[in-house]
Amino acid sequence: MSFFRITLHRSAIGLPQRTRGVLAALGLRKRSQTVFHPVSAQAAGMILKVKELVKVSEVDRALSPKEMREERRPEPGFWIEKAVPR
Repeated sequence: MSFFRITLHRSAIGLPQRTRGVLAALGLRKRSQTVFHPVSAQAAGMILKVKELVKVSEVDRALSPKEMREERRPEPGFWIEKAVPR
């Protein structure tokens, strides 16, 4: 079963109540928040209503909150990109 991975990319401040209602129905409240919905016509219709505000990709499975945190975690250590002359 496929899932839509939906991330709120733009804020809904100043938009009509109807548009904010669609975001609430999708479960999106904060910027950069990500939710997963099964691929369905209903979810696709809601995504089309707010297509300018969200980023959508289709994934094979929904990630757990722990897997989402691990995905955002940077690699340990640091990198020296450019030596600073002293």
